[in-house]
Amino acid sequence: RERDAKLSLVTATTDYSGFRSCDVVIEAVFEDLALKHAVLKDIEKLGRPDQIFASNTSSIPITRIAEGSQHPETVIGMHYFSPVNKMPLLEIITTQKTADWVTATCVEIGKRQGKTVIVVNDGVGFYTSRILAPYMNEAAYLLAEGGDIADIDKALVDFGFPVGPITLLDEVGIDVAEKVGHIMEAAFGERMKAPGHTAALVKDGRLGRKAKKGFYTYDGKKKEVDTSVYASLPHGKDRKHLDRQEIAERCVLQMVNEAVLCLGEGVLRSPRDGDIGAIFGLGFPPFLGGPFRYVDAQGPGRVLERLEHLQEKHGARFTPAPLLHDRVKAGKRFHG
Repeated sequence: RERDAKLSLVTATTDYSGFRSCDVVIEAVFEDLALKHAVLKDIEKLGRPDQIFASNTSSIPITRIAEGSQHPETVIGMHYFSPVNKMPLLEIITTQKTADWVTATCVEIGKRQGKTVIVVNDGVGFYTSRILAPYMNEAAYLLAEGGDIADIDKALVDFGFPVGPITLLDEVGIDVAEKVGHIMEAAFGERMKAPGHTAALVKDGRLGRKAKKGFYTYDGKKKEVDTSVYASLPHGKDRKHLDRQEIAERCVLQMVNEAVLCLGEGVLRSPRDGDIGAIFGLGFPPFLGGPFRYVDAQGPGRVLERLEHLQEKHGARFTPAPLLHDRVKAGKRFHG
């Protein structure tokens, strides 16, 4: 009975005519700007100037999507996380033109859906995708240095993440990560540049779980590292032991530092939103309170010191966020 009641709320259609009665349309097509513009134009042909168009994009700036609209004030981002029925976060992205009533409506929808909602300002990768990128990149750098797949994953699981970054790469899709990586590098330059070996993996047909070929085996038996993948990586099968504490620190500080950059640049409205977004959207260890609580607990001075050490050792991608310098200089933490 409950199933039938839910299904009775759904109306199927073979064209856009039924969308005329929708107050909010959520678009979730492929990450292709031209395709999103085409869907947006088809919706706007229905002639409702007060209809909200929300994009579920995870990387394309909402401002660029809104450029294809006759009513940019009604265009907004509603970034859900996969799998949507399980992940509790909804990241709402506003542009400089998004109307307040549009934001308020989408926040209310998210709450009615049972989601924990944060509102962030527009930018490449918004907040969650942006802080995830350097975290994943660092895991890729560790692989390129000869790190062992299982060691890298275990280091981050031991730190408190639900899965390791290499497992996450397989789940997201190595080809998807490769595509998003180029978008991030174009926006943020060398700091977001990923090691080049992911392209070789994609060329080899290693797309992750969906192709049943990635860093791990997916043949129905116990999941194990697919050691044949090492042939496509620097150092081949000659893997070396890296200290797990160092592995975790390098990946985590990349995410934490990027979160501080987002706050400093106004992408985030508050440290609280940054902590909630990282925990509920990306699995940042909840017992650590999120990136900003983590910095406060470690001490901003200590985090700055570690980033400067890693910058000296590994290069500009570890350059500390200016806001972190400011907090240390002022003797302040992120939470009062």
